[in-house]
Amino acid sequence: MVGYSKYIELITDLISDKKVVSTGMRQERERCEQALLIASQGHTVSLISSGDAGIYGMAGLALELRHRMSLPIPVEIIPGVTASTAASAAMGAPLMLDFAVISLSDLLVPWEMIRKRLECVAEADLVVALYNPRSKRRVSQLDEAAEIFRKSRPNSTPVGIATAIGSEFESVVLSDLGNFLNFEINMRSIVIIGNSASQILDSLFVTPRGYLK
Repeated sequence: MVGYSKYIELITDLISDKKVVSTGMRQERERCEQALLIASQGHTVSLISSGDAGIYGMAGLALELRHRMSLPIPVEIIPGVTASTAASAAMGAPLMLDFAVISLSDLLVPWEMIRKRLECVAEADLVVALYNPRSKRRVSQLDEAAEIFRKSRPNSTPVGIATAIGSEFESVVLSDLGNFLNFEINMRSIVIIGNSASQILDSLFVTPRGYLK
């Protein structure tokens, strides 16, 4: 079992009889390389991601490194539940129609590119799920994203904030585009901004698909 130490801790009850290799935050490449090298020695290796390994997870990096390292080993990618769909279910059904998923982290993607993507999504009237909305170091990106969406959508547009979904610290807040920044938002939060059809119905966030005319 190879993974980020915090994720390994979450599954200790499932892996008590397994050999474990864990690394710290921001050591994604090291984790993947170790997993591949161990697998190349004939072992069956599970590379652990949170959510879905193919969505902001380790699957892509593992495949890139397998190619670069010329390791002809089989890889199976097991789908999971990504944070945006888990958050959506906790809020109601905000992702019922076309939507986009954008990470506000500029560690791997320049902020200029992220801003351009936000502008295009806002103008296209897509619901958007924002990953990595705010951290101790990054405090301005979410404010700028909100300003971009306010140029295309009214302040009454529904916005949901889901934090630490699936854990004992889980919380869900429903607000709107004009006020959602007043609530606690951190790296464990997913922010979903509705489109022009999104509504709050019976205290749940819903984007109608169009079945009811």
